[in-house]
Amino acid sequence: MPMILYACIVRLQDGLSLSASTDFHLNQQLLECKRKLKALTLTISRQPPRGTAKVFDFNIHFCSSADISSLSICSGTFPSALAFCFLDELLWEFSASYNRMAIALATRPYPFLEFDTAIQRLKHNYNFAIDLPVQSDPSPPPVFVKLDDVEERNGLLNGYAASKPAPNCRMTPVTALGILSLTLNIMCSALSLIRGVHLAEHSWQDGYENVGRVMAFLTAFSGNVLQCYLYLFHCSARKMKACGLLGVVCLCNVYLYGLRNAWQILFHVSVALLSAHQILTRRPLDRDSGPGV
Repeated sequence: MPMILYACIVRLQDGLSLSASTDFHLNQQLLECKRKLKALTLTISRQPPRGTAKVFDFNIHFCSSADISSLSICSGTFPSALAFCFLDELLWEFSASYNRMAIALATRPYPFLEFDTAIQRLKHNYNFAIDLPVQSDPSPPPVFVKLDDVEERNGLLNGYAASKPAPNCRMTPVTALGILSLTLNIMCSALSLIRGVHLAEHSWQDGYENVGRVMAFLTAFSGNVLQCYLYLFHCSARKMKACGLLGVVCLCNVYLYGLRNAWQILFHVSVALLSAHQILTRRPLDRDSGPGV
């Protein structure tokens, strides 16, 4: 049966999802179509005002006006004219419900999820109405969009995200074990800094034979501080940097054998291992994560 299967509203400026229909579909092709629609929203500001893309047996239609865009996934047999009437009506109702200031100030995905009620009502009207009249539309005809080109520009080709993260990428919540690793890391960095500064004072008086050990203390201090930073904030090549810092901290502490006993070295290495594990297990939140969309 020809149907509108999914619809959403996004902000035109940056593609932030404002609202969407809470539909639950297990069809893998439809789920893949949703993924491609989300990739399209990232470049929606650079797309024509009205467009259509073909994915499997589905059509993705989108329509932009002012500072928002409406998008839908329809079965391949659903009339395009009806789909764009639906999108135009969706844009009109959303603009009537929320002012431009509220849209511009939105910072998290799906801040207007309650608009799903209006989306579901319009979907039902268009899916089950008999001989729904199609009004003449003076707007230019929709442009056919190739989603492969869109995904390549987004760095999402073959399902992999671009290596450059968003500057405001949010991380999963800090755990109790993560707080413990931060506390121990701060303590280890303070111990290394104090020992390094103290040894540097004696080195200036007795010569420079301990310069290497001073540098090892200060390098271990820097490694601990950077581990704290990596745990708290997202950055590119995070896994490689976490492993590199772990190796640096371990090597510095092994080099300091004699100034630190075996138990002290084991403690510092264990804290570095715990911090590296917490860095690798704390992941960024999905940009468009939302309930049932």
